[in-house]
Amino acid sequence: MRVTVALFLLALTTSLFAQDPAAIDKAVTDVLARSGAPSASIAVVKDGKLLYAKAYGNARLDPPMAATADMRYSIGSISKQFTAAAVLLLAEEGKLTLDDKVVRWLPELTRAQDVTIRQLLSMTSGYQDFWPQDYVMPMMMKPVAPDAILNGWAKIPLDFEPGTKWQYSNTNYVIAGLIVERVAGLPLLDFLKKRVFEPLKMTSVTNTDEAPLGPTDPSRYMRFALAKPRLAPKEGTGWMFAAGELAMTARDLAAWDIAMIDQTVLKPASYRDMQTEVLLKSGASSRYGLGVSVAPVEGRRQISHGGEVSGFTARNEVYPDDRAAIVVLTNLDATDASTQIASAIARQLFAGTTDTNALESAKRIFAALQQGKIDRALFTSNANSYFSADALADFASSLGPLGTPTEFAPLPQSLRGGMTLRRYRIRFPNKTLRLTTFTMPDGKLEQYTINASE
Repeated sequence: MRVTVALFLLALTTSLFAQDPAAIDKAVTDVLARSGAPSASIAVVKDGKLLYAKAYGNARLDPPMAATADMRYSIGSISKQFTAAAVLLLAEEGKLTLDDKVVRWLPELTRAQDVTIRQLLSMTSGYQDFWPQDYVMPMMMKPVAPDAILNGWAKIPLDFEPGTKWQYSNTNYVIAGLIVERVAGLPLLDFLKKRVFEPLKMTSVTNTDEAPLGPTDPSRYMRFALAKPRLAPKEGTGWMFAAGELAMTARDLAAWDIAMIDQTVLKPASYRDMQTEVLLKSGASSRYGLGVSVAPVEGRRQISHGGEVSGFTARNEVYPDDRAAIVVLTNLDATDASTQIASAIARQLFAGTTDTNALESAKRIFAALQQGKIDRALFTSNANSYFSADALADFASSLGPLGTPTEFAPLPQSLRGGMTLRRYRIRFPNKTLRLTTFTMPDGKLEQYTINASE
């Protein structure tokens, strides 16, 4: 059955990507080679459906064991959105509200009468993070109870007045997890299993806070500087409670993403609460909702989160308005390999929305400008005024020596001022450029500007 599903998914990749799916494979393997991450497991959603799931590299290095799409990886702090979902489910039942004060359940905590559940979930409470480090400290090798975490980090003075700043804190989610358990009368994972995992048929989910992954799953790895990967230590039980305890396949995490796109687990109002950034009391943006980061990326609304526990890093990106999502799981900590891979997949995933004729025209104009030449029939009078003799000389002297681009990639397009706004990423071995164009309704270019990027 699994072989049949895998072949079916592979057959559909040509309908998913604008370019050959081999480009995705190459992008993933290149990032693994650069980062030193032993393996990655990815899942891609388009049009609200899972269309691609594949694993790369070795899940275990000694002896070598190839990674497969059926293996479970720790997802780290991506777990937080599941804890947030549990809170929202209880709110839908009227058992709590997001603006309830923590004092209702945990009166012994610092400023419990001033901190709300919303501030816990949005990282604006002021409670100090118990694990900001990217490695496991000696104390974290020993088992701990959630109450002990709160005694150490939630009964000391707040780092700031509630609601006035944003600061990532795992402690917030330990508090939120305890509130869920006290309100639901169930262990957090039992509640999630009943209300989320079983309905979505997420059968691979496991709690690595209770026990490490087994011999058929990836090993956890770390690196000292640029040396070869070593086995990473496992945190003691209790430390990941409600903040980073889950492991699953990339395919199962994609099932959650599809539910987010289709709004099937929570009510629409709850998804809106989760995906709306919380503003600070000053009115400043936090770029964070409830357990998820919220930001426009290349003109698209992205709901995302990264994850890291000892030996694993992960990235989950959902584009609800585009009905798309990207999951990347890796078994090396303290690396941005999962983010790099997700970015590469996003470029492929959304490349098909760009006008091919516009892309080819942009390439030809760029090549001409590298030689100080321009076909003025392609431009409006304003743009032709911009391309003075000095401008053409500067384009030629600065762009000509770069040679042929290694990548000329379209980015999402939009509208502005009655024109079509298109952007492109132009890569060279040692430099990356950003091209911005404005196209009039009659097809002429009102703007063609080049800037340095990255």
